[in-house]
Amino acid sequence: MTATKKTTSKRLNGDQEATGIVLDHNEVLKAMMAAQKGKAKEVLLEDEDGDEDEDEGSEADSEEDSDDEVEADSSEDEGGEASSSNTEINSKRGLKRSRDSEDDGDEGGSDEDPPIQHSNTVSTSRINLSSRTSAAINGDKSPQKSTVNPSAAFSVNPKPSSDTTFASLGLSQPLITALGSINIRKPTEIQAACVGPILSGRDCIGGAKTGSGKTMAFALPIVERIARDPFGVWAVVLTPTRELAYQLSEQFLVIGKPLGLTTATIVGGMDMMTQAQQLEARPHIIVATPGRLCDLLRSDGMSQGKLSRVKTLVLDEADRLLTPTFAPELAYLFSQIPPKRQTCLFTATVSEAIMELANKAPPPGKEKPFVYRVESDTLTVSRLKQKYLFIPSQIRDPYLLYLLQHPPEDIDIALRVDPKKNKSQDSEEKRKKGKKNKHVKIMDDEDENENIPSTIIFTQRCATAHLLHLLLNQLEIPSVALHSHLTQPQRLLSLARFRAQEVKVLVTTDVGSRGLDIPEVAMVVNWDCPRRSDDYVHRVGRTARAGRGGVAITVITERDVELVKMIEDDVKVKLQELTLPEDKVLESMNKVALARRMATMEMHDSGFGERQAINKAKAVKRMKRDAASKVN
Repeated sequence: MTATKKTTSKRLNGDQEATGIVLDHNEVLKAMMAAQKGKAKEVLLEDEDGDEDEDEGSEADSEEDSDDEVEADSSEDEGGEASSSNTEINSKRGLKRSRDSEDDGDEGGSDEDPPIQHSNTVSTSRINLSSRTSAAINGDKSPQKSTVNPSAAFSVNPKPSSDTTFASLGLSQPLITALGSINIRKPTEIQAACVGPILSGRDCIGGAKTGSGKTMAFALPIVERIARDPFGVWAVVLTPTRELAYQLSEQFLVIGKPLGLTTATIVGGMDMMTQAQQLEARPHIIVATPGRLCDLLRSDGMSQGKLSRVKTLVLDEADRLLTPTFAPELAYLFSQIPPKRQTCLFTATVSEAIMELANKAPPPGKEKPFVYRVESDTLTVSRLKQKYLFIPSQIRDPYLLYLLQHPPEDIDIALRVDPKKNKSQDSEEKRKKGKKNKHVKIMDDEDENENIPSTIIFTQRCATAHLLHLLLNQLEIPSVALHSHLTQPQRLLSLARFRAQEVKVLVTTDVGSRGLDIPEVAMVVNWDCPRRSDDYVHRVGRTARAGRGGVAITVITERDVELVKMIEDDVKVKLQELTLPEDKVLESMNKVALARRMATMEMHDSGFGERQAINKAKAVKRMKRDAASKVN
């Protein structure tokens, strides 16, 4: 009897969870830190550009907007660095050699490409370093990891039957009816695999390509469980970006509104008092970015018990959340949520931190989490046409204009623009604008702009995104910008206008690359070549969604030569070269140059970036004041 009591007491004290939960906060944080152990050595090899690359556009989401986008000072500046014709010729030859060579280990192409050294080896889906550097970094770690198959946990569970239905998964008829109202009648593979285990209360780790229905894989069982036993705050869903948080809330409302589900969206950039009132109302589901949720809980002295009855915690885009950027916020939130909870991780790119959790042996008396990853030869969907455009950095503007006005012919026919259908709408909009349009009319032939498909253009920096947006507007191409220098209402308005197809082009940083579901997007243009393969996967995943086709075009300049092959190796797809008629492209050179000058002046006159500079100055002043007070 005494021995039994001691054993029971030891089990409960050593780990508070007596149920089958293995993804507790200590293990999540340990895996997060373990995945970063090799990073310290890499930092020594990185040059000064690494600071901006490492930002990667996350949203730390505190009161000032430490937002989610890569802002590396690479190839996107207003003029770009001038390079001689010999450099361009040699770079082009180097690109062809690297693509045609059978020796994949030789990556010694151009030694004037510093961004290559930024690639991190901590993620299995990220760009690898060159063979010699990689060997030097990983040499110490190879004996420890040689006996472990990192993807072993993902091959344990069998593929679900193709005859699986939502009813067979255990969902109630009202929820199935709500799904039918949005034309979802059959579960995807990730949904068929994960809904059942989550419904039964198991921890879950899910991985699938972009556009495969991962959101519904955790939203459906959460809503079903709340409908059976509704009370207080049942689930907390954390996301790295604000826009994704709003999108998740909309999807929860669509399927949960008929069942009386209530949600609260807690993100930075919005009124904290309103959000505090929403939190006080105890909604069933909180969808939040970690920083703002922490701010609200810390600022309210009575907030200690607000998350004390949470049953389910979801980390969407878990590969991005399980990084040091979000570690302090996650550690605080884990301390506010009961240890006896269900934890779910979902992502399109499985990082090493997630592998660590998936392969971890469960403690005694606990059940291992359900792990499922949709098997595929590539990290992108098969209906996505992936191309690259190799051009000098100084003449990217006219090429972008020509590409928008003459899109590739292999764009999905369902997403092509019908000029006759839109002609009356365009003329009506122009009559409404009248003399209010202050932009200089540079292009006389506006018929070319009617063929522009719904397009997302990705850049590395906020300034580049805003300048491109102004440039396109000067060329009479309606566009909107999405980046962290905009206020949150402005960002939501930009997304709303693009979703409603009021404008055809969205120019964004990586703030728009995670999770946004806009099925009508026909083309993605990487204005700046991604420095990491997982960034590439998430960017091109904004098109070719829900069974549709799409085209992704990556602009490669003389400074990005070696990145093409690295991305191909990681994504396991051969990018096809896109060639455009140079003579026709350069016909618009003068028009585009004039438009760029006008856009630059407009951007300067608007005081772009002044608010962020003032906020940084205030933060520095505050840090100095706090440091001085500690000394005294």
